[in-house]
Amino acid sequence: MADALEADTAAPGGLDRRGFLTWVVASPTLMIAARMGLDVPAADATEVPVTATETPLSLYIALQLDGRVVTTLPRTEMGQGITTAVAMLVAEELDVALDAVDVRSADADPRWLIQLTGLSSTMRYLTGPLRAAAAEARARLVTAAALRWRVLAPTLTTSQGEVRAPDGRRLGYGELAEEAARVLLPLVSTRPKPESQYTVVGRPTGRIDALDIVTGAARYALDLDLPGALPTVVARPPTLRGAVQSFNDGVARTMPGVVGVVWLPSGVAVAARTFAQAFAARDALQVSWTPGPASTLSDVDIRSRLRDAIGPRPLPPLLTTRTVEGRFDFPYLAHAPMETQSCLAHVRGTSAEVWLGAQDPKYAQREVARALGWDLTPQRVTVHVTRAGGGFGRRFFNQAAVEAALVSRAIGQPVKLMWSRNDDMRHGHFRPASHHRILAHLGLGGSILGWHHRAAIPTVELPHGFGDVLTALLGEALPDATSAVFFAISQRIPYRFGFASHELREVPIPIPTASFRSVFTSQVGVANEVFVDQLARELQVDPVALRRSRLPSNSRLKAVLDKVVSVGQWGRALPPGVAQGVAVLEEWESAIAHLIEVDVSSGTPRVLRVVIAADVGLPINPKGIEAQLQGAAVDAMSTTLSAGLHIDSGAVREGSFADYRWLRMKHVPSDIQVHLVRSDDRVGGVGELGYPSAAAALTNAIARATGTMPTRFPILDEGV
Repeated sequence: MADALEADTAAPGGLDRRGFLTWVVASPTLMIAARMGLDVPAADATEVPVTATETPLSLYIALQLDGRVVTTLPRTEMGQGITTAVAMLVAEELDVALDAVDVRSADADPRWLIQLTGLSSTMRYLTGPLRAAAAEARARLVTAAALRWRVLAPTLTTSQGEVRAPDGRRLGYGELAEEAARVLLPLVSTRPKPESQYTVVGRPTGRIDALDIVTGAARYALDLDLPGALPTVVARPPTLRGAVQSFNDGVARTMPGVVGVVWLPSGVAVAARTFAQAFAARDALQVSWTPGPASTLSDVDIRSRLRDAIGPRPLPPLLTTRTVEGRFDFPYLAHAPMETQSCLAHVRGTSAEVWLGAQDPKYAQREVARALGWDLTPQRVTVHVTRAGGGFGRRFFNQAAVEAALVSRAIGQPVKLMWSRNDDMRHGHFRPASHHRILAHLGLGGSILGWHHRAAIPTVELPHGFGDVLTALLGEALPDATSAVFFAISQRIPYRFGFASHELREVPIPIPTASFRSVFTSQVGVANEVFVDQLARELQVDPVALRRSRLPSNSRLKAVLDKVVSVGQWGRALPPGVAQGVAVLEEWESAIAHLIEVDVSSGTPRVLRVVIAADVGLPINPKGIEAQLQGAAVDAMSTTLSAGLHIDSGAVREGSFADYRWLRMKHVPSDIQVHLVRSDDRVGGVGELGYPSAAAALTNAIARATGTMPTRFPILDEGV
């Protein structure tokens, strides 16, 4: 084991190295495992075998004998580009070419506290440990070369995967791997580089996996070849959480290619030689269904329950002369990732393996183990994490893995289970609908004495917790409390509006829910920023001026707001029917502002231009950040204008992108600008940041263009 790192309060970027544990594994490859906080394995790192296929640690850097660097991280690539950002950090600290770094996702590993991909946390939590690990690896390589050449280590440099001496001698990292693995005390600094010396991090960089994605070489769960795996699909109930009452599979079992028919808690599964055969046999099943618990509910009932839950107004503060009220309704939303739910599973006796793109592989491991009756021994289940085609919160729930494992055990063969698009849209977990009442209490002279936002929202299911076992247990045992806690810690308003408060009223509606991009802020934050514009109209002041006057003078929000106002030329003369809207958001250690220009002259709003300014601290890959924020803006435009779910007697009406009215390319403006405003070097979250203020800015633009503030979303929903 390497000596413990000394405290280093001078580390660049405020990096506290006392929080990291870095060590060397004596093996034919150099492995530096970075640990953060409580994320420390119970077993000694030297017990971990290093092979090309085994990744027993949640985060490590391995230098192979051929000089390639392998980084394994405990997060899931879902299209957000974290593999490229991680590779950039490693390449920067190790002085290797970016294409010499491979990034692999770790299997579920109970020795780690958290493997959850969400809460915009991946780069916020991993950048420090990863930099420390890579810097430590570089120091050991330099030390190994110095010992071999018998020279002073500080005289050596690194470049392009080599250690170089002043006299011209060079050694590739691969040649030094075995000796570096035996170094106990580096003879040069193990501190990461200061940001001023970066040549890779901070430069706009294309994705390292882009070629694989566009050529089809990128492998998702259904792309994996598991010998003997049988294509499997499931017949599902017509209503949410319905159940099988009885079924007749006589015809289905005689159809070509059918291998087995299996009853499941969620439906009836059919395994066959091909997916076409499995779908045909599924359609031949005769199933009687028990209606789900929401079978008596439709949209009008749900909206009524939510509005009734708001309750009476609270007493206004003293000296209140007038109260301004705003009401807002948001629909249920499907996550609708491009890749539907899928999983490969092979259950053999007392062990199981599953392959899927899970946002929390440890929770997936526990879910599969519970379904197989192994609650107390979840380690029997090995979860291999694959890349996923989008998640947005949907892949916290692992029904596909549970179903695949149950079918595999029942038929005694591995299976490749796929959800159809209709399955994914109609039987998933959804962002809940909600109703909001916001009150602004005004005093003499237009002063703002108070702000009260009460939101009626069905409980957001968080059985995975925040990625650790304790909060997961609380999420399952006390779902209402867990949802309320997350609401309380995540919702705030940045303005000086007197006494400001947010209150959650959880409404028991038996429709499955899940986190959605930015969770509660996707509704609460949107309503807040739309109501700020309403308040500006009541006060007869410019909405940008109102925001500026109520934000703290040193606020990062003021800086990003000023940027979009400047670039977007706020206040300039516009043609009839064209208007601009703005909104801001501060969340997950980042700040963002949107200015959106919209044309309503044809009757249907058309987005002309989007200007985004974001302060995410150190932008590891500006090009990746730009892509994330552009994608979030399109998501927000879709759900604000046209995309939303309808519930008809406990059934989801929408079944595909044909009727779930997500924007097409023709609806997306060609001008979506992203400007990065950097105030410091901390790493902020990006994945969820770009959704709420984009939705609010678009709504505000439409209100300014039409003279009427939208209060029900999606705006173009005819309610039929």
